[in-house]
Amino acid sequence: MVEKQDRRSFIKAAAATSALGAVGAPRSEAATSVSNLRLGEARPFSFETLKQTAQRLIKEPYRKPNIPAPEITSQIDYEKWGQITYNTDHALFADTKDRFPVEFFHLGMFFKKAVRMNVVENGEAREVLYDTSYFNMPADSIARQLPPGAGFAGFRIQEAKDGALDWKKNDWVAFLGASYFRAIGELRQYGMSARGVALDTWQAGSNEEFPDFTEIYIGPETADGVVLHALLEGPSIVGAYRFLMTRGKGVVMDIDCSLHLRGAFTRFGVAPLTSMFWFSETIKPTAIDWRPEVHDSDGLSMWTGAGERLWRPLNNPNRVMASAFGDNNPKGFGLMQRDRNYDHYLDNVFYDRRPSVWIEPKGDWGKGAIQLIEIPTDDEIHDNIVVIWAPEKPAVPGASFEYSYRLHWLADEPYPTKLARCVATRLGNGGQPGRPRPKGVRKFMVEFLGEPLAKLPFGVKPEPVLWASRGTFSYVFTEAVFDNVPGHWRAQFDLTVEGSEPVEMRLFLKNGDDVLSENWLYQYHPL
Repeated sequence: MVEKQDRRSFIKAAAATSALGAVGAPRSEAATSVSNLRLGEARPFSFETLKQTAQRLIKEPYRKPNIPAPEITSQIDYEKWGQITYNTDHALFADTKDRFPVEFFHLGMFFKKAVRMNVVENGEAREVLYDTSYFNMPADSIARQLPPGAGFAGFRIQEAKDGALDWKKNDWVAFLGASYFRAIGELRQYGMSARGVALDTWQAGSNEEFPDFTEIYIGPETADGVVLHALLEGPSIVGAYRFLMTRGKGVVMDIDCSLHLRGAFTRFGVAPLTSMFWFSETIKPTAIDWRPEVHDSDGLSMWTGAGERLWRPLNNPNRVMASAFGDNNPKGFGLMQRDRNYDHYLDNVFYDRRPSVWIEPKGDWGKGAIQLIEIPTDDEIHDNIVVIWAPEKPAVPGASFEYSYRLHWLADEPYPTKLARCVATRLGNGGQPGRPRPKGVRKFMVEFLGEPLAKLPFGVKPEPVLWASRGTFSYVFTEAVFDNVPGHWRAQFDLTVEGSEPVEMRLFLKNGDDVLSENWLYQYHPL
């Protein structure tokens, strides 16, 4: 299953905290002071040595996560955790020539596993040794009873010291919990999460495994970002990761990973994204919530290896649904937040600003499938949407995988199509106004917007091309949306279908032999 966390409480607590040597080597108690932090001994480090460590560990018994003093951390709930803020005077790189300071998250009830943090300079790594003095906390905080060197739950990268924003109050990347990490987009807002790997997410007959980033290596800096490395460990997997984090108008992450398996997985997910979709303009139960829409993402966008552009609006189904879109060397895919109108959300957590995340494969990914897992939810606090790349190669004990890709955390796709794009999907009762509405008939209104539609000669209507896995279409036509926005059209049609099984649908607009729009894909769940 998907690891569920109270997202609003986490965001609130995280906001409140604003203001190693070679892997496996013994820890040194000898410490020095650099950037107002106690650091361990310097040891050689490189991505190659990290990959060698992963290859060694996969042959050894699983190392369970370090959970220091659970009798103490179990008492640090969200409220108490939110009262513990990082002292910016102790930020890594706070008093050096480096541009991007780093702060650390404290351990707590929901983040009990200690992650070993290291700073890398000149090919050497030194562990950052935990000390309560790095944090501001109440005098009677139970956290003060943690043993020396207890460790950290995660970290975040602050904005540039020479940037427009106050670095002590603003961050742009955060790693916290299992192998989850997030970044802000160009609209300066956090939203969905990525993670290292997804293992049997909601796979029938299996329990999802959540491996951890157990060791983090921070540095060196680049001109516009930071290089990071991470060791991934789980009961059935060990992996080595390299991240090149670049801060531009949004955030771009170049990721290289080397993964080795002890166990077998039916649904082995590379480059996973995790988001939240409760409801949108498509379907909303009566009076379930005061807001018109609540979601971090509203659709899955895909650019296939053959060059086809696809848009799949998200669902909040009544049961777990997994959809697979087979492909060979996809050009890219990702979860998008296309609706940027604040009035469509009316919520000051700014769903209209949540980042879109686009995955750009690098190198030969071969055959596989983009898989979309949609999980029922009755609230916004659960991340219920998962997107992965599932390679065709079997994920069996002894198998190894090497992947490189780029994550774009932006407001929109980095390489948008020139075709008209879907901007809304609306459902209603079928039939015609003023006449009895027939049972088992659903009306669809699919809106498209784009230059190819704006360039149509006056009086020419685009032709809808429809397909459904079952059922029959009727009352099909297109019309311009009368909002004085050039190129804004809607396709309207009724679908008659019996039974409750999902219906797969496809629609695009054309004019003669000219394709005008991307392909709208939809999974309709008859009521």
